[in-house]
Amino acid sequence: MSSERSVEAETGLDPAIHPIQRLRICALLQPVTKEEFAVLRGALEVSDSALSKQIAALVAAGYVEQLHATRSGRRRVWVRLTPAGRSAFARHVTALQAIATSLTQ
Repeated sequence: MSSERSVEAETGLDPAIHPIQRLRICALLQPVTKEEFAVLRGALEVSDSALSKQIAALVAAGYVEQLHATRSGRRRVWVRLTPAGRSAFARHVTALQAIATSLTQ
């Protein structure tokens, strides 16, 4: 068992979501139906390539999907959490809260 998997088993943290930029992406997507790539990039203050890399990891986990469209000749990309992504994010947040609570008691 890898150390990443053992941490997940012990804490309930999801290794696909746990890196801070992926956690922030999920947090930004959770309250909305979908968000434009450019809005996410601005909110996270990262480059296109850095955001694409993190989104690709979440896509590979089945937690987000990208929607592509062209408007006024301009290619636009929206990102949304899948139902599995919403569930995984909720479990991850619950695990983080449990860890924080256990540290304050």
